[in-house]
Order: sequence, then C-alpha cells, then structure tokens
Amino acid sequence: QVQLVESGGGLVQAGGSLRLSCAASGLTFSSRAMGWFRQAPGKERRFVAGISWRAGSTYYADSVKGRFTISRDDAKNTVYLQMNSLKPEDTAVYYCAAAPLRVGLMPSVYDYEYWGQGTQVTVSS
Repeated sequence: QVQLVESGGGLVQAGGSLRLSCAASGLTFSSRAMGWFRQAPGKERRFVAGISWRAGSTYYADSVKGRFTISRDDAKNTVYLQMNSLKPEDTAVYYCAAAPLRVGLMPSVYDYEYWGQGTQVTVSS
C-alpha cells in the first residue's frame, strides 16, 4: 500500500537540467525525512541528497553540492530533486526513499524504511 513513485528522468546532454519528482502515498509523509539515492551500473547505491522532516535542513553528497537541490511539498506529499549542470557521471537510476517517522535525515541506504522503484537518468557527453 505504501508507494513512492519517481518521475522526471530521461536523457539529457551534459550541462543540461532535469527535475525529478517523488510522489508518496500510504505513509505519513510530512513527519519523515526524505532522501534521494542513485545507483550507477556496476556500483552500489549511494546517497545524493536528503531533507529533514520539517524541511529545516538539507544535506548533499559532495559530488552534487552546488548543482542539485532537494525540496519538498508536504501538501502534495512530494519530494523533488532539481539537477543542474549535469555531468555524464551523474548517469544512474535515481531512487526516492523515506526515513522512519520523526528521524533526522541520514545518508545511509540502511537508515531508510521505504523505497521507490527508481527513474533512469542518462547524461550524454
């Protein structure tokens, strides 16, 4: 019954932008920190960005700092990832994740309770 559905992925040239969305249902969205992770071919899933359950704090992987922005709209039960200045190394499947209730944002894949199925982002050189 819990669903996290990512959208907005696609093919873009290096230097371009994409905005990913994650629509949540079947869970208490506003009381959960949310995160974005990505998994490139042959690599493990890694943390990209996180936002606290009150949207007071954000945290980014060093590789995306200054280029990506995470935000949330609790009225729409949706978290976003604005990706600018995309690079070929950003190519991956991007996953949305929800943390346990009222827990601070966390960078580990093992700290999250629910996961979406992912959306493919491909950046051509």
